[in-house]
Amino acid sequence: MKTAAEYLESMKAYNPRIFLGGRQVNLHENPTTLTVLRANARVYELSQEPDYADIMTAVSPYTGQKVSRNLHLAASTADLEKRAEMATLTSQMLGTCNYRCVGADVINALAGVTWEMNRELGTEYHTRFLKHLKYLQENDLAVSGAVTDAKGDRSKRPAQQEDRDVYVHVVEKKPDGIVVRGAKVSQSGAFAAHETIVIPTMGLREGEENFALAFAVPNGAEGLTYICQYTPFTAERELAPDVKYLGNPLYGQRETCVMVFDNVFIPWEHVFMCGEVQYAGRLIARFAKTHRMNCGGACKVGFADLIIGAAQLAAEYSGVQKAPHIIDKITEMIRISETARACTIAAALKGREEPAGSGFFQPDDIFGNAAKLTIADGFWEIMKWVGDIGGGMAVTMPSELELENPATSGYVRKFMKASAPAEKRLRVAKFIQNWCAGLHGAGTWHGAGSPMAQKMALYALADLEKKKALARNLAGLKDD
Repeated sequence: MKTAAEYLESMKAYNPRIFLGGRQVNLHENPTTLTVLRANARVYELSQEPDYADIMTAVSPYTGQKVSRNLHLAASTADLEKRAEMATLTSQMLGTCNYRCVGADVINALAGVTWEMNRELGTEYHTRFLKHLKYLQENDLAVSGAVTDAKGDRSKRPAQQEDRDVYVHVVEKKPDGIVVRGAKVSQSGAFAAHETIVIPTMGLREGEENFALAFAVPNGAEGLTYICQYTPFTAERELAPDVKYLGNPLYGQRETCVMVFDNVFIPWEHVFMCGEVQYAGRLIARFAKTHRMNCGGACKVGFADLIIGAAQLAAEYSGVQKAPHIIDKITEMIRISETARACTIAAALKGREEPAGSGFFQPDDIFGNAAKLTIADGFWEIMKWVGDIGGGMAVTMPSELELENPATSGYVRKFMKASAPAEKRLRVAKFIQNWCAGLHGAGTWHGAGSPMAQKMALYALADLEKKKALARNLAGLKDD
């Protein structure tokens, strides 16, 4: 398995075409893209640390060796639980995306679906997939996942779009591979992964075969362009004289991009679906149930742990930690977080083999959706309370650079001091700002699907007939 240093060294072989803030940037030099490299490196580092090895690694049945859990196929409910623990741990350690979460959940969804296609259609997809997975495991590669298409006019199906490029699709089939065009949006950290695995964004119908695609593409492949987000935090990082003054110094905010495919060639050995529309919905559904447990639930629990810790520090630094209303607010934050954690654990432990006979396990859909829905609403509440406890300082504090300015240092140290020195109060306020005045609220709301998608899933999955029968029986009602 790679060390953090070996991962960083391996990425020097890649020179992806990246645009950020209206200009082309170098992956290895730009201060924002470097945060994603650092985050990935930290995940590699965690896999090497004995205290976390049981969470971060597993033994692969395909290589017989220890591999990253990001590249491991869940074969039991214990595997599902460890996968959720990894999501929480990496969030606690990074305070931002671990950038391999989508890739891990995509390969787990693809495993079962390609197994079914081999069995039911006589394809070679599963054989190709396992061969490629073994290659990923043997080389310990960082893999991102690409799911969300640009989608264009949402009132129209993919084949009805004025410009079909708003959905990734095949434009040519050759003896040695396919040529694809389109775009995937909101892609977390794709430019700092060794490769990306692409799957359809939705269920597809007859006539939409060109959009039913799943494939692996290496970082920086010819015709691939990454157009990155640009936020106030990006500008701040570019202007900061030292990252130590930022809210999350090393790892920053979640960095995403629009991933543009402009006639990108994919060899057949890296294609895992091509035209099988009847399996597209199954694939995205299995991805969603896994991702809602991990990204939707477990990941945000790790973030909540950081926010709750910062809220407690802010209260202590101000001398209000014993005030009943402060204790009540922190307790409410804990309740929300632990409810989401409980749903996540339930989703893992109530998981089952899917499809039957495949040996691959998926989490329980109801509990996974409940975890995501709980944290989507709850995360806004958690950020509200940390903003309340942190006070106006989270958005009105002077820069920490004033502590080093002879003209202002004395004033800042005098007036920002409370139960702790000004240095500590300013530092924790900046950390809180990273959360309550940052990008995480909307990211949590929409990550792993918007809450309406979870509500629709919960309603569809609930056995309402059974619940009605229970009510009729106890109420003494005759059957309808």
